[in-house]
Amino acid sequence: MEIKDAIYVTSVTSKNNILENQFSEIAFVGRSNVGKSSLINMLCNRKRLAKTSATPGKTKMINYFQINNSFIFVDLPGYGFSKTGKQYQEVWSSLIGEYLLKSKTLKSVFVLLDIRVMPSEKDKLMLEFLIYNNLPFKIILTKTDKLSSAKQNQQINLFSKDLKLRKEAFFLISNINRNGRKEILDYIEAII
Repeated sequence: MEIKDAIYVTSVTSKNNILENQFSEIAFVGRSNVGKSSLINMLCNRKRLAKTSATPGKTKMINYFQINNSFIFVDLPGYGFSKTGKQYQEVWSSLIGEYLLKSKTLKSVFVLLDIRVMPSEKDKLMLEFLIYNNLPFKIILTKTDKLSSAKQNQQINLFSKDLKLRKEAFFLISNINRNGRKEILDYIEAII
């Protein structure tokens, strides 16, 4: 699959405003500063479709992007470390949970993890939430260009063991050299 058209639709900050789409949805979730917006931009061949920032916790809302006039990318707020304060983290986490449980057209959740950093308790809680609620997901290990191939394989083995998941649950991605882009787009095409 090739993404030829990608447009920003809207952003919501309240669970009351979560969209009910007729289009299939693919959601992206992960710690603040793990690269969700950068990944969406890379998949869409756009530099500024999803706003990126060096400041952790910049995405405070659910952002919707219509892709090829046939499905939706949903950029969920980051969880974990944020320079914007703890009081907002509870709101964001409840917004994330509400979206994940409310969406009737959600086809898959991509959980993004930095390949260099072992999963945090919040990462594990997110995965437990997805498993408990029987929501389909795949893990995308980001920033793979920072490691050698041997170290990447070592990290995949550690992640697989730590999370008790098969290696097939993981995608490797680099926004710099675009490795993994085709595999992710092929997966999306297969499920929508």
